[in-house]
Amino acid sequence: MKLLVTGGAGFIGSTFVHRRLANTADDVTVVDKLTYAGSTANLAGLDRDPATRDRFRFVRGDIADAKQMASLIADRDAVVNFAAESHVDRSILDQTAFLRTGVMGVHSLLEGVRAACERRGPGSVRFLQVSTDEVYGSVAEGASREGDPLDPRSPYSAAKASGELLARAYHTTYDLDVVITRGSNTYGPHQHPEKLIPLFVTNAITDQPLPMYGDGMQRRDWLYVDDHADGVGMALDRGEAGGIYNVASTDERTNRDVTAAILERLEKPWSLVRSVPDRPGHDRRYSMDGSKLRGLGWEPKVTFADGIGRTVDWYLANEKWWREMRDQDWSDYYARQYGWRLEQSVEA
Repeated sequence: MKLLVTGGAGFIGSTFVHRRLANTADDVTVVDKLTYAGSTANLAGLDRDPATRDRFRFVRGDIADAKQMASLIADRDAVVNFAAESHVDRSILDQTAFLRTGVMGVHSLLEGVRAACERRGPGSVRFLQVSTDEVYGSVAEGASREGDPLDPRSPYSAAKASGELLARAYHTTYDLDVVITRGSNTYGPHQHPEKLIPLFVTNAITDQPLPMYGDGMQRRDWLYVDDHADGVGMALDRGEAGGIYNVASTDERTNRDVTAAILERLEKPWSLVRSVPDRPGHDRRYSMDGSKLRGLGWEPKVTFADGIGRTVDWYLANEKWWREMRDQDWSDYYARQYGWRLEQSVEA
C-alpha cells in the first residue's frame, strides 16, 4: 500500500514506520510537525538504506493544514493518524494544542480522505485513527470492551475521544472506510522523557528525585512499543470498516511496581523516589479486553520484564538523544509541573 503516516516522527509512529518498511513492501510518506516530542532522529537511516530509501519520504507539516493534507492524501491508499499532543500533564496546563491537533487536525485529514474518495471511488482510502485506553476513563473492575461508553476525564483524553467520534461520524455519514485503535499505556525506546518510564529512567541515571504521583498505586496495562505498532498494522490490514480495536496488553502493574523495576535494573536505591501531590483527576486504573484484535491474529509478544530491560538499556546507551530532548522547553515544563510538588514531597 501507499501510506500516509501522520505523527510518524514521534514515539509510536516512528516505530510503526520502521516496522512497516521492514516487514512489507509498502511505500510510506511521513508527515510530522516536529513539535518537542517529534524528531527526525527517530527516522534516521530510512532515507539512505537501499532497502527503504525509494519507499520512504518525510514531509514537515501540520495535520490541521487542510490544503497540505489534501495534497498528501491524494495518491495514498491509507492514512494512519498517530499525530497527537500526547501527555496528560501538559493538557492540564494548556489545552489549546490538544484540541487543535486532536479535533481540527482529525477533521482536516478526514476531509482530505473524503475528497480523495470522491475522485477515486468509495472506499479507495482507508483512515485509521490511533487512540488510547484513556477514552474509557477510570475502570475500577474488569476490562473495557470496544462497545463500552466513553468517559474521558482529562483534556487529553477528551480530545482523543472527540477525534474518534468525528471519525466514526464520517464513516456513518460519508461511508468512509474508518478504523479506530485504542492502545494500552505504551513504553519503549525513543519515548520523550516527560512520560513516566523515560522520566524515571533518566532521572535515576542522573540521581535526581523520581516524582511519583500520590501513593503510586495507579494501575495500568503496559504495552511494549513494537507490539503496539504491530497491533495498529494488524487493524490496518485486517480490520473491518467502522471497526474499533483495543490494542491491549495483559501486563497490569502499579506505578510503584514499574518504578521498582526501573530502579532494580539500574541498581539505584528506592530513596530516590518521592511521593508528590497527585495531578487533578488522575485515573486510578485502566484495563482493556483485547480479544477482538487477537481474533484477527495479533497478540503482544514482549513481556514487561523483557521490555523494561530493553527500554532501560536503550536510555543508558543513548544519553545524547534524551539529553537533547531535555531542552529549555522541557526544563521550563518540568519546573512548572514538578517544582512545587517536589518542594512538598515526602518519602514514598
